[in-house]
Amino acid sequence: MMGRLADIAFIVLPIFGLMGVGYVAGWTKRLSERAADGLSEYVFGIAVPVLIYKTLSEAKMPAGGQPWGYWIAYFAGAFLVFGLGFLAARRIFGRNHLEAVMQGFASGQANTVFVGVPIILKAFGEAGAVPLFLLIAIHLPIMTTAATVMAEGAEQGVSRASLLRLAKALARNPILIGIYAGAIGQIFGIHASGVAAQVIDMVAASSVPCALISMGLALRRYGFAGDVGPSLVISALKLIVHPMIVLGLTQILPMPPVWAGVAVVFAAMPCGVNAYLLAGHYKAGVAAAASAVSLSTILSLFTITVWLYVLGVG
Repeated sequence: MMGRLADIAFIVLPIFGLMGVGYVAGWTKRLSERAADGLSEYVFGIAVPVLIYKTLSEAKMPAGGQPWGYWIAYFAGAFLVFGLGFLAARRIFGRNHLEAVMQGFASGQANTVFVGVPIILKAFGEAGAVPLFLLIAIHLPIMTTAATVMAEGAEQGVSRASLLRLAKALARNPILIGIYAGAIGQIFGIHASGVAAQVIDMVAASSVPCALISMGLALRRYGFAGDVGPSLVISALKLIVHPMIVLGLTQILPMPPVWAGVAVVFAAMPCGVNAYLLAGHYKAGVAAAASAVSLSTILSLFTITVWLYVLGVG
């Protein structure tokens, strides 16, 4: 047991250690908010898309097509906790419809890029890269579209203009562009070579450490904005209930073992920063979303360790 825990510690602690470096850099003003914004934009706009392109274009895809049990297991869990978060906000905390949507979204929206990519790649290696990036490809569009439709449709019905804005934003999303480029490279056998390959390798290698330092800077910036009760409920739904549901479904739905492990760990990720950004856009539930992002990220140091142990990783 102690040997496995030590192995898991070598997976988890360096990742949270780099987050700590980012947090301290923000706290001591070694990196300004402007630098934090620039680093975040580099990670999201260049480094991770290049990593995704490199991984998918060179990956060996599973024989026999995609295991549909994988998609069902993950998104069934995501929408169940979305609904539970929504109901808790309405029935327990007495929030209005729009705030409840934001809390439901925070409960089901995982931090995929800044935390999920580093942890899953370190835990599962190359075998986990394909299921990870394929899930990232549809995770953000599906969850954001669901939240937007619920928010916009509260009273006046879904606005065509709002859906058009969402579609344009997703079409320009760098992560999705990296996925599309990787898929094209995979289908047509297009691979970089020579100097281009070396540049891609260097940029891809920078993605994980930069993402983690950026996440640490974000934690320093958002901090705890109050609304402790809802943020605790959101964190519990995200870190415990969501992966528990997915784990149960992976036992009964067909999928390769590594894909099952990736689905559970992906579900165990803390709340994504997009929950805070969407709440800010609608000016509803901002404090709860900001606090949930920070609280769930800190608590995930312990909960992710437990989930990796349950899955036999390490």
